[in-house]
Amino acid sequence: MSRVKQQSQASPPVLPSNDDKDSVWKAYHDRKPLRVPVILATNPRVYTLDEQYNDTGLSFEQSFSDPRSMLLSQLKWQELARSVYHRYCDYPAGLPDRWTVGIDFQNVYEAWFFGSPVEFRADQVPDAKPWLAEDNKRAVFDVDIDRPFERDPFRRGIEFTERMMEIAENTTYLDRPVSVNPYLPGTDGAVTIAVALRGGDFLSDLILDPGYADELMDFITQAAVKRINAAHRYWGRKLSAVGYADDAVQMLSHEMYLEKILPHHGRFYDALDPERTLPRSIHLCGNVQRHLPAIAARLGVRSIDTGFPVDFGGLRKSLGPDVEILGGVEVATLLNGSPRQVLERARQILQSGVMDGGRFILREANNLPPKVPTANLEAMYRASLQFGRYD
Repeated sequence: MSRVKQQSQASPPVLPSNDDKDSVWKAYHDRKPLRVPVILATNPRVYTLDEQYNDTGLSFEQSFSDPRSMLLSQLKWQELARSVYHRYCDYPAGLPDRWTVGIDFQNVYEAWFFGSPVEFRADQVPDAKPWLAEDNKRAVFDVDIDRPFERDPFRRGIEFTERMMEIAENTTYLDRPVSVNPYLPGTDGAVTIAVALRGGDFLSDLILDPGYADELMDFITQAAVKRINAAHRYWGRKLSAVGYADDAVQMLSHEMYLEKILPHHGRFYDALDPERTLPRSIHLCGNVQRHLPAIAARLGVRSIDTGFPVDFGGLRKSLGPDVEILGGVEVATLLNGSPRQVLERARQILQSGVMDGGRFILREANNLPPKVPTANLEAMYRASLQFGRYD
């Protein structure tokens, strides 16, 4: 397996070492932060959809269909992340002692399970097509959510994992051994999956057929809880934290969120963490700031991963100093802006008041697309080094 190509530079930037990064994370977790940590969330799309790096011709359709292709795409992505992207954040850069990979079915896995056809388009991530029209919208309730691993993609996820584990036993990549993580799928949220299945009609359901809308969200929530518990039992793992996401709530008023959606979110958290002893987190893209104080207060969420737009100073004031906030420069600016624009936007965020309490992590908002100039990533990282220090 060959190495990915790296972007050429006249001279590499002088940036923190892995030891420096370890010190930053230790101080952050000890609640004695030195500076704001920086992360970059990438996934195999930064390799698969960037011809500069994709030297194998791998596609999502191949990796979704074949465990060897899935393994190769994971390794290629991680090599790219550690050799390029991790130079510009506080994840360790350079080749690891051991590669650790997993299964990635992007954001279509849940709708796929409920019957949505998966579409593969050139130069795009996979997409799930809505299939519940008005005349068949109850057909989804025929899906057996009590046996998730008898139906794709979760059946495929288990099969791929076990096959990849077999391959990894006799495989090295760049002279380093390979481990495969157990397949432990999560959820993308009740509203988001309902919209994926029904399209925009689900937003009308909330008003015109609220009983059906509530039943569908409850079904999606039950399925997620059953699946997460079943996966942990299958692999002999114990749940150590509860994470959630539901990006589609950005389309709803706060009143509707509180009345119709928050109870489903609460049932998800409480089903998996009835004693409220586990760390609770949530990821919400989009314009959701109006929902976040209630989510923190009522659901016990202590870590919130944001997208955009966000008023970071206002969000810190509304949440208080103890809730962890993740967020940062919008991906459109990272992709299309200049390094000066990126640095200035990161400076604005860091000096907004969001650092109060030492519970802020700077990142792209949200999920790094392919082809972001490394000069822009360096600019965001340097903003943390310059403006993100706690003195």
